Amino acid sequence: MKKSYLFLIAASLTIVSCNKNKKKTEDTGPNLIFKVTWDSTQARLDGFGNVAPIGSGHAAQNPKFNEVSLHYIELAPNALTPLGKGEILYYGPETTAGGANAVNFDMSKKVKYGEVFFSIPLKEVTPGTYIWARVSLLYQNFDINYRYNGFSGVGTVASFVGFNTYISKYSLKAQDKTLNANKLQGYWGFESVGIVIDGQAPATTVPNPINSTSPIPAGSCVVTGKFPNDLVITGNETEDVVINLSFGTNKSFEWDDSNSPDGIYDPSQGDFPTDMGIRGLVPMKQ
Repeated sequence: MKKSYLFLIAASLTIVSCNKNKKKTEDTGPNLIFKVTWDSTQARLDGFGNVAPIGSGHAAQNPKFNEVSLHYIELAPNALTPLGKGEILYYGPETTAGGANAVNFDMSKKVKYGEVFFSIPLKEVTPGTYIWARVSLLYQNFDINYRYNGFSGVGTVASFVGFNTYISKYSLKAQDKTLNANKLQGYWGFESVGIVIDGQAPATTVPNPINSTSPIPAGSCVVTGKFPNDLVITGNETEDVVINLSFGTNKSFEWDDSNSPDGIYDPSQGDFPTDMGIRGLVPMKQ
């Protein structure tokens, strides 16, 4: 299900109401460690966790990810656990500098493939069995193939998919763009051959396979994924527990291709992005 940013207010109120007392992050092991990767071979899912085809009149490609940032990490013991009632491990910084409450992009940590995003001592994690992980993605930076007035090239996209994001400035590839403003979910910037443009995608897909029992508010970008094997925290661990958060990027950059249906992203032919949401999450213990 595509989540329109028009539901921003409801989403932000829900997210802010979550327990904002995130866990301490002293580096006293053993630790629970979260690494971030992405995989274009994972199933391409819709908002309910079903395999999703490309929409009629649309085309899509696998973007080449460069880095991402997260805003929220929660572990849930079962499919009935409401958002915010599981084990909240990470909650990123927010600000009202742009007016309404928003994620503070300037203070957000960005990581590349395989890097550690967050670590917490296991003694601060409630022992139990966890089946699901909930992760709110904030930012994606990736490269895409495109054509413009007959020129074919590779451009870089910065995509902001959090419920609302305050951005003073951001880097694409070689250039920066200054905003000093809040941007709603779906805002993007694009750079190629020294040219920078930006816009707003109308929707962002947020897969949640347990939507029927534990729905996620529209606009929140909290992606839900199931552990292939239940994550068991005993409280007696003597070694680090490493979790790989694998985000699905299978045809995750989608555009309206109806003006020139050739499967090539070509803004000069009226093509425009319609979706840049992550297409699934598989949390795996290493």
